Amino acid sequence: MKLIVRHQTVYRYAASAGRVAMLLRLMPVDTPAQTVLDWQVSINDAPVTGFRANGHGEMEAVWIRHDGPDHAAIVAEGLVETRETSGILGFFGNRIDPRYFLRDTPLTRASDAIRAAALAVPEEGGALARLHAWSAAVSDAVRYRAGVTSAATSAAEAFALGAGVCQDHAQIFIAGARAMGLPARYVSGYLLADEDDALHETHGWAEALAPGLGWVGFDPSNRVCVTERYLRLASGLDADEAAPIRGSVTVAGDIAIDADVRIAQAVDGIEERQLQRQQQQLVPPYLQMG
Repeated sequence: MKLIVRHQTVYRYAASAGRVAMLLRLMPVDTPAQTVLDWQVSINDAPVTGFRANGHGEMEAVWIRHDGPDHAAIVAEGLVETRETSGILGFFGNRIDPRYFLRDTPLTRASDAIRAAALAVPEEGGALARLHAWSAAVSDAVRYRAGVTSAATSAAEAFALGAGVCQDHAQIFIAGARAMGLPARYVSGYLLADEDDALHETHGWAEALAPGLGWVGFDPSNRVCVTERYLRLASGLDADEAAPIRGSVTVAGDIAIDADVRIAQAVDGIEERQLQRQQQQLVPPYLQMG
């Protein structure tokens, strides 16, 4: 399957910013499940260069401005061919010791309740079967409900609440997998959902290391292993570390953020033009790029 993506994020500053610094993890890389055919990242219509591989085997770049911009319009777009692997990536991305992904963070630290639920999953069938069962258990215990959690909500808090979104499901899964002694990491990227459930934002899921098999992607929010409808961007210990855009700004006044993702199965570039038109309708004319 060929997926075409246009991911646009616009930051508007109430006053001119004194300094803007952003870490961009918006450049996908080839994996056993995807091949990048064409991709570019721009800010304010200027190409972003200088992407380099990090310790995770993924690409990142730093963008810094000191000239007081009043906005930053970031566009990541391109074409990626994906393949069905039943979620299995093998040992992709093992530039660092996998045991690194046993580390807790404030967002993924297992509460007593998460630990008890994860360790209650039967061990019969091996690690992979146990991970599948744990993913289903997370889906059963935490219903999908938008607006009840935030980016700062921890796995423990979402599990106690019994509701959340993809970030919460993934971080709870990660906390439980680590409690089992299995390395697990958060993944950010894109999902081509059904038309009625179309996403206009990035998606988050988890990968766990199954002994002898390698990394396997799980999406508890959708009760599936990762399929060819997923496009992988970046990974980390938690959602914050795997965020496609992280940054800091020195500015007086408020900052407004508008983000939108358009994704479609590519057919002769028709969707590319349509995605761009759709997004430009969402942005004030004075901020439209291209």
